Amino acid sequence: MSNTAIALTGFAAMLGLIALRMPIGLSMLVVGSVGYIAVHPAGSVAFLAYMKTNPYHQFANYTLSVIPLFILMGALAERAGISTALFRASAVFVGHLRGGLAMAVIGACTAFGAICGSSVATTATFGRAALPELNKFKYDGGFSTGTIAVGGTLGILIPPSVILVVYAISTEQNIAKLFAAALIPGLLAAAFYCIAIALTVKRFPHLAPMADPAMLPRRIKGMRWRILPFVLAFVALFFAGHYNLVSDAHATMVAVGILALGLGLLYWSDPATWGEVLPAVAIAIIVVGGIYGGIFTPTEAAAVGTLAMLAAGMLQRRIGWSDFTGSLKQTAETAGMIFMILLGAEIFGAFLALSQLPSTAAAWVAGLGYPPYLIMVSLMAFYILLGAVMDELAMLLLTLPVFFPIVQALDFGMSPDDVAIWFGILVLIVVGIGLTCPPIGLNVFVISSIARNVPIMDTYRGVLPFLVMDVIRLGLVIAFPALALWLVRLMN
Repeated sequence: MSNTAIALTGFAAMLGLIALRMPIGLSMLVVGSVGYIAVHPAGSVAFLAYMKTNPYHQFANYTLSVIPLFILMGALAERAGISTALFRASAVFVGHLRGGLAMAVIGACTAFGAICGSSVATTATFGRAALPELNKFKYDGGFSTGTIAVGGTLGILIPPSVILVVYAISTEQNIAKLFAAALIPGLLAAAFYCIAIALTVKRFPHLAPMADPAMLPRRIKGMRWRILPFVLAFVALFFAGHYNLVSDAHATMVAVGILALGLGLLYWSDPATWGEVLPAVAIAIIVVGGIYGGIFTPTEAAAVGTLAMLAAGMLQRRIGWSDFTGSLKQTAETAGMIFMILLGAEIFGAFLALSQLPSTAAAWVAGLGYPPYLIMVSLMAFYILLGAVMDELAMLLLTLPVFFPIVQALDFGMSPDDVAIWFGILVLIVVGIGLTCPPIGLNVFVISSIARNVPIMDTYRGVLPFLVMDVIRLGLVIAFPALALWLVRLMN
């Protein structure tokens, strides 16, 4: 049997083990080990030599520490009640509109995504924080749960993102550049979701009755006060991306001054609402702006953000000892699962590399003569189908060893580094689609476990308008790579 046939058999065997409910990381570990021994001329001797050094070197990678740190920051934010405060603050801006509370969920998830890199955690958090409010204002159950499930995907679409960290490590890309590339597509996702809500409630008004103004948070008077702080924040982030804040003291002072002015205006416009939110907003800006401005590496930014979130929660008396230990336990469980999958993916990837399946597949696809963009669209369609039935992290690590060399071999008129970053953002988008796409959609199951009175089919119907917008957004990023690469080039 040829090495290519052994590799294809290994893929089939691994999918079979996953179907039999063996843990995904263990499935890749078992198949990768057997395949490595079968393909390598030295057999088990070579495999034991590989296991003696390679796994240790992978997990000794300093960059990997960013994963548990970002998970811990999100867990602390969840226990500090940040999600409820963000939802109330978002309702100040759009709660008076039809469907405004659903838009507030999207806005709050966007802000929460900047301090939490997990879609499941974001969905579960806002399922508990926002669903009671949506029910109180008599929003349709399926529309509410669908909105929260889709909003949860912003946890990975808005940097920092655990999925992007895993992609960066697997493909040896710069994490900071991937975070920069994800920002505009992530904000575009939030805007498209709000458009989907507006169009849906205009066509079906019964899904989102108009809220009683007396029951909503007090609105900020004057559009200029609602918009100005965000304009100032964007200008400050532009300074952070355009200048090296470490070496340019004047740019640093200007960026910090603009941010302080924006946060001060927010607090002055409504102290009761923004007093609870400003610490989280400030932490998110410090983390994201620090990475873009060259002040922190992503790992350092994660550490600073985690310490700042812990300090803010303790000063506000929202995080106690039990909350802290619970966050550590949650972080250990989640990070342990991710590292197990990474170990399995490392061994499975080594098996595929020995079999030369990735290079064979890349040469075969390049020899077909199809336009590169057609091949990219086909890969994205395959990812969407795969994401509908498979865990996003497993899907990523399973396909990257084969798909990444194929994409790198195609001519898109860009440098290999730009192609790698662009492809990473496209994969991130389709991973988000898979989290809400029938017949599985992990976020749908998460919100259904919280809203037990809402049939799961109603939730699937609730996400359909958002899926249409996701496909449109995916097409835009494929057609216009600058949407993902503009900030990266600005940083350069």
